[in-house]
Amino acid sequence: MKQFISRGAAAAILLGAALGATPVWAQDGATRIGFVDTDRILREAEPAKAAQAKLEQEFSRREKELDEAGAQLKTASDQFQRESLTMNDTQRQARQRQLMDQDREFQRKRREFQEDLNSRKQEELQRIIDRANRVVKQVAEAEKFDVILQEAVYVNTRLDVTDKVIKALNANK
Repeated sequence: MKQFISRGAAAAILLGAALGATPVWAQDGATRIGFVDTDRILREAEPAKAAQAKLEQEFSRREKELDEAGAQLKTASDQFQRESLTMNDTQRQARQRQLMDQDREFQRKRREFQEDLNSRKQEELQRIIDRANRVVKQVAEAEKFDVILQEAVYVNTRLDVTDKVIKALNANK
């Protein structure tokens, strides 16, 4: 049976070989390899769920305001479409300018909201990843793993330590 390794692991092996390093093997001659599914940790671990709830609470008011502003803009635009036939050119142009200004302002606020949300998501994600990496290291040391991979094309389920990491993260809320 062929065993697949990630590009990162292959690169590390090649780099070690290129630098003349000799591999260090476990005393019994077998290397202990583990795998952790980072995406699953970010979906299932309680700290990740708590961070998501925190972000939703933090940004829900702004999102609601944006939704309301968007609805108002749409209503005003629809009203303009209905009434534009009865307006003179000066009124029509003034109203179009006003709607364009409102739309520009709405788009600016929407962009700022998205940038702020993305920035906060990255902060929270980084905190969770840092915690998860510390827990992965603790699991590796406690169970005497030589390597724990985070990316691989194929992983046998007996190598997967994701459940242990999630359990430890949930215990250390």
